[in-house]
Amino acid sequence: MSENTEFPERESMEFDVVIIGAGPAGLSAAIKLKQLNSELNVVVLEKGAEVGAHILSGAVVDPIGMDELLPGWRDEEGHPFKTPVTDDKFIFLTETGGFPIPNFTMPGLMSNHGNYIVSLGNVCRWLAEKAEGLGIEIYPGFAAAELIYDDQERVVGVATGDMGLQKDGTPGPAYERGMALLGKYVLFGEGARGSLSKQLIEKFDLAKDASPPKFGLGIKELWEVKPENHKPGLVQHTLGWPLGSSADGGSFIYHLEDNQVYVGYVVALGYKNPYLSPFQEFQRFKTHPKVAPLFEGAKRVSYGARAMTQGGLQSVPKLCFPGGALIGCGAGFMNVPRIKGSHNAMLSGILAAEKVAEALAAGREHDELTSYDESWRSSAIGKDLHKVRNTKPLVTKYGTLIGTMVSGFDMWCTSLFGGWSPFGTMKHLKNDAQSTQPASEHQPIDYPRPDGKTTFDRLSSVFLSNTNHAEEQPVHLKIADMDLQKQSELMKFAGLSQRYCPAGVYEWTDAEGNAIPTGREAEAKDAKFVINSQNCVHCKTCDIKDPNLNITWTCPQGGEGPVYPNL
Repeated sequence: MSENTEFPERESMEFDVVIIGAGPAGLSAAIKLKQLNSELNVVVLEKGAEVGAHILSGAVVDPIGMDELLPGWRDEEGHPFKTPVTDDKFIFLTETGGFPIPNFTMPGLMSNHGNYIVSLGNVCRWLAEKAEGLGIEIYPGFAAAELIYDDQERVVGVATGDMGLQKDGTPGPAYERGMALLGKYVLFGEGARGSLSKQLIEKFDLAKDASPPKFGLGIKELWEVKPENHKPGLVQHTLGWPLGSSADGGSFIYHLEDNQVYVGYVVALGYKNPYLSPFQEFQRFKTHPKVAPLFEGAKRVSYGARAMTQGGLQSVPKLCFPGGALIGCGAGFMNVPRIKGSHNAMLSGILAAEKVAEALAAGREHDELTSYDESWRSSAIGKDLHKVRNTKPLVTKYGTLIGTMVSGFDMWCTSLFGGWSPFGTMKHLKNDAQSTQPASEHQPIDYPRPDGKTTFDRLSSVFLSNTNHAEEQPVHLKIADMDLQKQSELMKFAGLSQRYCPAGVYEWTDAEGNAIPTGREAEAKDAKFVINSQNCVHCKTCDIKDPNLNITWTCPQGGEGPVYPNL
């Protein structure tokens, strides 16, 4: 935004509670607040064009959060939990084959018995209907872009982003000033690497006593398969090929209703090789002999990608600050080995709502919800994360195969002995940006060309995500130092942004606009960094993996980005 441009005053609206994000955490918090006090004035802001538009998850959902929030949900018609899990399979893949991991060797907490295969976006749409039925205002298409503080540096609200700005940050002909939404408390449920949550963690030094944050990139496709290949309720996970020991990650294949199958791949973003491409590894995975038959005669319906928190218990920051709190995956409540976070997101929203309701009933406002921060570790959330606290550090230390076996032993110990582990509580030593090694220490990876039937390129995939951004607006991906980007990200790390991004947002081109050949980046003296921001699916990977943390993801105009119909 231009520093010399004068903008009109924002109009403002006042509420008891302002909630950022209409995901499982935000909607659960809103519903619980109204259950506790129907007179409370609650608003939920959602940056997606509709509730659920930006929601991407596996998803096999543990219903513990739903049972807590809406105990009678199973008796209701029209709920989205249509496919209970009927079969669990774990497979370790080699390059040409693989072997099953027997279920009896897995700790009980890894069982999916009693869970459901769902579209988390549809779950959120259903929860939004419940919320609106209680009188909660939900504003989709309004991105919370700015924090509002009072003169005591307390968070008192947020401002939605201005609409109709031109590329230079000045108002265009369709300009509309953003709105200020003020609340006695503000809850932030933005999901992993939320842009405002990130600012709050830095401003209030909330992570000073926590390990560095860790993240994974989840890439997901929805397929319609032939009836004979469809097994409703089947949940299958794989480890091993194609990543092997080069990185930590694995796949998921979930068979839901109507001949539909979720196929996805998760790559931990702490990988070392800058030539690795999570998107390409996912495409390679689908060609494995034990996986490829699923796609015979099948049709790919949708595509999406999203970063997910993987730091676990050790990386959870302090959750409260003057005027509000962090909830959901933005707080880091994902259970990594279970690949589940929505249950804890819901539970955190419920817990925060209870503490907010208590504070408001006592006449308080804009203070720290210390009781929320103090109570989550002894709640079901803390107990869930405590049992798996060493899984990620052990896999990071020993690699996928050995690390998985050792972490399995550790989870058996924590399950059988009340949380005791022979390893104590291990720490994360580096963030994901610091984990990347210079390109000089690695060789380029030769990925096969897509066949257009089972494997695809990124641009055709982005098309299926229904992503849209108005081009005449400021680029929402901010580069702090372009010289640093060239000297380090390109010259030292071989332009890894071209490979970690699952949407083709970033390109390094030569003076003629041609793509620089892989492995020749250091020779490109006149290289130009091209940002195709209109392709962005809001995964936040660039904000996490850039080796200098030189890229900052900010909200584009409200309502823009992907529109996931059933992911």
